[in-house]
Amino acid sequence: MSVWLGIIIGAVAVYSWKFVGHLVPRRILDHPRVAATANYLTIALMAALVGVQTFTTKHAVVIDARFAAMLLAILLTAFRVPFLATVAASATLAALIRLWF
Repeated sequence: MSVWLGIIIGAVAVYSWKFVGHLVPRRILDHPRVAATANYLTIALMAALVGVQTFTTKHAVVIDARFAAMLLAILLTAFRVPFLATVAASATLAALIRLWF
């Protein structure tokens, strides 16, 4: 299977789920349990993405500069530092650790 065929199949799959979502009755979507599940699912997917991108390289789990940058980002977020400052500080920390080690 070529890369383009995979991209096309993925695009069709995602579009079909979006289309099916429009067919679901509004009363089901407005149910509190469905809304809460959708919110938690979004958080879980984002956490999984961040975890995979932060702690893996190819097929191995690693702890490197990205881990320290993530901890700094969590700390700055807890102190309600603006997003751009958090990203800049975390990127700077990661770069300095990679420079020194």
